[in-house]
Amino acid sequence: MVKISRNAIQFFYKHVLKRPWVWVNIIKPLRQQPIQDVLSVTEVEAIINATRQLRYQVYYLTTYSLGLRLSESLNLTTADIDSHLIRVHLRYTKSKKDCFVPLPQATLLALRRYWKTHRHPTLIFPGGKPPHIRESKPMVMDKGGIQKTIKIRAKECGISKNVHVHTLHHSIATHMLARGCSLRSIQVFLGHACPKPPLSTHA
Repeated sequence: MVKISRNAIQFFYKHVLKRPWVWVNIIKPLRQQPIQDVLSVTEVEAIINATRQLRYQVYYLTTYSLGLRLSESLNLTTADIDSHLIRVHLRYTKSKKDCFVPLPQATLLALRRYWKTHRHPTLIFPGGKPPHIRESKPMVMDKGGIQKTIKIRAKECGISKNVHVHTLHHSIATHMLARGCSLRSIQVFLGHACPKPPLSTHA
């Protein structure tokens, strides 16, 4: 908007007033980062329990309990799940670096239960119909469907917050902080480049 206004003034000076134009550098305003809504533990449990489709239910549980982002969960493979060391190998992180996160027992059991429903040789959350392939590439679940479903379930649970998949990521960070985890440990768990306390408009 600032750039458009400057160009309009420049045009007025040069072509209407016929006066020389002195270039004016734009001082860009600071970017405002909106404060993210955060769900309580009870609200997270309500959404997961209200989700009737097993694939979405396990997806939300996995995303929340592992502190993952949308694509990080979708791209999980069977090779990433280490049931012996009880951890998950993340290969598609925001920082482009591989890392390991702890694997809760409840999440492991849920992943096993869901995988048995499709038995895909590599993917945890395949999309489409068997053999889950499009243009010779493995298909993962549709992002739009995942986002739409969590909003519907949240509304059904009477939650008025702006809920989307990334809300789960922010929520577990807040819950860990409330349990006394250090900012450094939360940073490592979430794969953040720098430790910043999660912001919330809700306790």
